[in-house]
Amino acid sequence: MTPAPPPSAPTPAVTVVGIGADGWPGLSPAARDALLGAEVLVGGPRQLALLPPECPGARVPWPSPLRPAVPRLLAEHAGRRIAVLASGDPMFYGIGRALTEELGPEALRVLPHPSALSHACARLGWAVEDTEVVSLVGRPTARLAAALHHGRRVLVLSAGAATPAEVAALLRDRGFGPTRIRVLEQLGGPAEHVRDGLAATWDEPPGDPLNTLALDCRRDPAAPRLSAAPGLPDDAYEHDGQLTKRHVRAATLAALAPAPGELLWDVGGGSGSVAVEWLRVHRDCRAVSVERDPARAARITRNADTLGVPGLRVVTGAAPGALTGLPRPDAVFIGGGLTAPGLLDACWDALPPGGRLVANTVTLESEALLATWHRAHGGELTRLAVAHAVPVGGFTGWRQAMPVTQWSVTKSGEQS
Repeated sequence: MTPAPPPSAPTPAVTVVGIGADGWPGLSPAARDALLGAEVLVGGPRQLALLPPECPGARVPWPSPLRPAVPRLLAEHAGRRIAVLASGDPMFYGIGRALTEELGPEALRVLPHPSALSHACARLGWAVEDTEVVSLVGRPTARLAAALHHGRRVLVLSAGAATPAEVAALLRDRGFGPTRIRVLEQLGGPAEHVRDGLAATWDEPPGDPLNTLALDCRRDPAAPRLSAAPGLPDDAYEHDGQLTKRHVRAATLAALAPAPGELLWDVGGGSGSVAVEWLRVHRDCRAVSVERDPARAARITRNADTLGVPGLRVVTGAAPGALTGLPRPDAVFIGGGLTAPGLLDACWDALPPGGRLVANTVTLESEALLATWHRAHGGELTRLAVAHAVPVGGFTGWRQAMPVTQWSVTKSGEQS
C-alpha cells in the first residue's frame, strides 16, 4: 500500500516582497510571480508606482499612521491573495515585523531584497558586521547621539529629504563637527547619487527623500568624550544638585545589572542619570523615570535627548501613587523619597521573581529603613564612600563626599 503523502503546509496568507530603487527589473522571478498573482497589492505610493501595469491586483496604499492600520487592512482583504511591498529587506526596520506580530511567522512568506545597509556597505567598502545602524524613520533624531563615538562608522536610515541637515546639526551640537557625511540617494537604482561633506560645514539643500547617510564619526578634540560604560562625567548632565554622582552611579548600575529588553523604574529621578545610563547600555533597554517636581521632570527629558536616549518615559508625580498603572519592571532604583509611606512596599510588590531592587540614601532615617528591609529580605547592604583630592593651601588633601548607603537585592520566588 502506498503511504499517504504528508500534509502540505498551509499557504501563507500574505507574501511580503522587498523592492529596491531599481524597481521591477531588480526583482527575482519568485517576487515577480507573487506580485503578478496577487489580488491585493499593499504598499507605499512610491513602491506601488514601481510596479508595471501587468500586475492586476487592486493597489491599496498604506494610510498614515501605518502601524494601527495593519489589522484593519488585513481584515478587509481576508481570504484574498495579498502581497505587501516593502523597501529592501522587509525584516530590517521594515513592515515585516509588524506583520509577523499581527499574523505570526507561519502566515507570512517573505521575499527580501538587499537592504539599504547591504547596498551602502557595498558602495563604501564597509564591513556590515562592523557598521552601527540607527534608524530615524519615525524616530527622533536625538537617538543618534548614543551611537556617536570617535572612529566609528554609523549608517543612518533617513526619514526623508530633511534628515541630512538635521543629522549635521546634531553632530555639530554634540561635538562631532569633523565627521564626514555621505548621503547615498536612490541606492541601487538608475538615479543613484552620492553627496559628500563635513558636518561642520554642511549646507547642502534637501535632496532626494530616498536616502541613507553614512557617517565616519570624528569628535572635535575640545568636545567631551562620553564613554559607552556607566559612570558618565557629572557635567554631562544638566542638574540642580539632585544627581547620583559619577562613581556612585557606576556602582548603582552594576548592582541593577541591566540586560537587553529589560525595564527599569527610576523612582525619584532627579536628573534622570541612572535611567539614562541604563538605556545607554543597550538600545532595547527600557526605562521609566518618576519625578514629582515638574522642573526636574523636564530636565530629565532634556538630558535623555542630549545623551541619545529620547525613548526614556518620564512620569511627573509623587511615588508611590505615580507608580500605579506602570508596566511591571525588571529592576527598580530608588534614588529619593525612601521614607514616603508605602514606597518600598509598592516597588517590592511590583517586582517579579528575579527582579532587582537598588536603593541609595545619605540620611540616617532612610538608612535605618534599609537595614530593616535587609534583615527581612537579604541582599547586600553597602556603604559607598568617595573622596576627591583638593588643594589645601600649597598642598593637596582629601575632601570626603557624603557616604551613600546602598541596599541591593534580588527578589526570589518565595518572597512576597
